[in-house]
Amino acid sequence: MPRLFTGLEIPAEIGQTLSSLRGGLPGARWIDPENYHVTLRFIGDIDGIWANEIASMLFRVNRKPFEVKLQGLSSFGGRKPRAVVAAVEPSRPLIELQAELERMMQRMGLDPEGRKFTPHVTLARLHDASSQDVADYLSVRGYFPSRTFMADRFVLFSSRASTGGGPYVVEDSYALCA
Repeated sequence: MPRLFTGLEIPAEIGQTLSSLRGGLPGARWIDPENYHVTLRFIGDIDGIWANEIASMLFRVNRKPFEVKLQGLSSFGGRKPRAVVAAVEPSRPLIELQAELERMMQRMGLDPEGRKFTPHVTLARLHDASSQDVADYLSVRGYFPSRTFMADRFVLFSSRASTGGGPYVVEDSYALCA
């Protein structure tokens, strides 16, 4: 049973820039740069028939390419930080693409996504990292010059059931070219 999600790939040169921010944070499990992505819609563990239906339906998305801007680092989890992320500016085309994918998944019978969409690239998952250690890390490495790229496609990723972080496989890609 595959675990699926849709997302945007991060270009290799931006991945290299982000990977230079690795290290110096106790309790961090750093994501490999080739697995950096922006999740658009987590789908979950589904059977092969559903996976094929979803893959076919995604070809109906008809949107133009758009610019994606990464700027700065932050963490998720508040007092119990669970991830260090690169922030992605929530542009209108990005929000609209994510909303369309959410509507499609709900029409197919999937439950609505429970969390508000906060576009980001996960750089590290945290285990027993103190909020002070995370604050110290962010104060030293939290700023990096903004980087932009053109999203000219989104992809359907699969992963094996794990604690997250990859490896992820591109099952199919969907051009943005309206």
